[in-house]
Amino acid sequence: MDKTKSSTRMTEGPIWKRIIAFAIPLFLGNLFQQLYNTADSLIVGNFLGSDALAAVSSSGSLIFLLVGFFNGIAVGAGVVIARYFGAHDSENVQKSIHTTIAFGILSGILLTVIGLWLAPQILVWMGTPEDILVNSTIYFRIYFCGSLAFVLYNIFVGILQAVGDSRHPLIYLIISSIVNIVLDLLFVGVFHLGVGSAALATIISQFTSAVLCLIHLQKAPAEYRVSIRKIRIHFPLLKQIVNNGLPAGFQNSIIAFANVIVQSNINSFGKMAVAGCGAYSKIEGFGFLPITCFALALTTFISQNLGAKEYDRAKKGAKFGILCSICMAELVGIFIFVFSPTLIAAFNNDPQVIAYGTTQARTVTLFYFLLAFSHCLAGILRGAGKSTIPMFVMMICWCIIRVTYITIIVRFVPVINVIFWAYPLTWALSSICFLIYYKKADWLHAYE
Repeated sequence: MDKTKSSTRMTEGPIWKRIIAFAIPLFLGNLFQQLYNTADSLIVGNFLGSDALAAVSSSGSLIFLLVGFFNGIAVGAGVVIARYFGAHDSENVQKSIHTTIAFGILSGILLTVIGLWLAPQILVWMGTPEDILVNSTIYFRIYFCGSLAFVLYNIFVGILQAVGDSRHPLIYLIISSIVNIVLDLLFVGVFHLGVGSAALATIISQFTSAVLCLIHLQKAPAEYRVSIRKIRIHFPLLKQIVNNGLPAGFQNSIIAFANVIVQSNINSFGKMAVAGCGAYSKIEGFGFLPITCFALALTTFISQNLGAKEYDRAKKGAKFGILCSICMAELVGIFIFVFSPTLIAAFNNDPQVIAYGTTQARTVTLFYFLLAFSHCLAGILRGAGKSTIPMFVMMICWCIIRVTYITIIVRFVPVINVIFWAYPLTWALSSICFLIYYKKADWLHAYE
């Protein structure tokens, strides 16, 4: 085996070094991704005002509702690729990769059509305030014109992460982030082209990172090299990808649907609440970075090691990843709790916007450890091929119970804090469910 190939395998070497070495570039990559997502809101909020910030913010849950499903399929593909990579099955690694790309092309085209067609109606169903509806629709529709770029980008990154390479996605995200921020400043700050130009900047940056990933994969080691002429659907592999990815995709969509319901309740408190909570959501994205990076690292680590039948190594890695994620998430949560007024003011200095954003931050941030635990257990189980378990736990806790709680309680106590408390309460419930399953189920031998 050559050095290039072995250097990305998580089935060899010290466990903590492999997980940290994979997670750090992943963390930095997600950080830059969050930076260019946040750039839209920062620049729009400061140059175009609170109405424009509210318009961008109101589209966030809706975007994730549609994108989340296809990203879940990409996660499932990564599990399949990582398993075959860990087992040194080069033929199925190749088939899995090219099937995933073919599926991504079809998905990107479909998502473009759905996004353009459904945008206005769903925003109306969400109760988006009328004075920001036009701008929200413009932002949403332009954003989804780039569906093919961000679907393929996530698939390419998923392939690289599945084989243990989190360094190159970091490099491409840094480039993409710089492109996005420069174009945001140019389109919005210099030419004053409005909220739609912020979405256009995001599209261009996504295409940039997708092309860079593709070029790299075309020059990668033979085991996971991409060849354009090989892109086709191998149906036995597609079945495996869908079986692993469909629950994750469905899970993302139902969580996003629940968040759309939550957003519609926030919308009822007016555009200042929308802007304030939207600003917090961008800050929250940074708080989630250690959570998501360790969850993804654990999915790859578990997939590769179970594929190689390294069961004891998988168990030790799971414990280490959970502990790291919880500690880092709570430290970030404390930081946001303390400095939330200053952080919210960076997006918009209207006192009402700051008040709403700070209230949400100081309600939920100290409970980030619960979110970290749930995401890590979900990542472990997905890596073990048990993706239906996270789907059902999160569907029940983060969708059904969360929406039911908000629908009933807000009717009797019409205070926005009631909505904010829905998050830590449902994170706690999901953590309990995951802990019970993790302790009792034999997830280690899922592939036998």
